[in-house]
Amino acid sequence: MSDRILLEGMVFEGTHGVYPEEQVTPQPFEVDVELALNLQPAGLADDLALTADYGRAFDTCRQVVESTRFNLIEALAEAITDELLAGFPMVDSVTVRIRKPKVQLGGPFRSAGIEIRRRRRAA
Repeated sequence: MSDRILLEGMVFEGTHGVYPEEQVTPQPFEVDVELALNLQPAGLADDLALTADYGRAFDTCRQVVESTRFNLIEALAEAITDELLAGFPMVDSVTVRIRKPKVQLGGPFRSAGIEIRRRRRAA
């Protein structure tokens, strides 16, 4: 599926990380999400019910980042992907990118991050 809904540059505060200070002091997490689905029915009918409501997708991402705690951003990305696939049955696959712009690695850099893509399992 080549149609996608894009949510880019969402920023949420969370306490994800391996180190004790990361688990106590919230830090920003930048999240990008791509939802792959057929957008033609919604476009032709001009009907929100035929697509994935990106406001709801935003709220889902925020809820996962702000109300959970993981050691790894890989686990955080898996949780976001699971929630989006569960909440939007018309979505075929989800891509999640997460960046930690404030992580301390001993030198200057823009951010550390990951990207995962998960497809809906066949029923």
